Amino acid sequence: MLCELCGGQIAKKKAKRQHWLQGKLYFVENVDAEVCSECGERYFHATTLDEIDQVLSAEHEAKECIELK
Repeated sequence: MLCELCGGQIAKKKAKRQHWLQGKLYFVENVDAEVCSECGERYFHATTLDEIDQVLSAEHEAKECIELK
């Protein structure tokens, strides 16, 4: 697979994901992704994003919380 932005090669890696859900922004670590070796663009499969939604919708412990005003 080639990157849609720069044409670089894509490789499977773990990545961080900024994810909005119900008006809250979450930073999720160690997410399966495909990452461009040239520009760093990240691609996430829809099933992975659905799994993140399920985990964040359930009661879970946050590693850290930041409140913005």
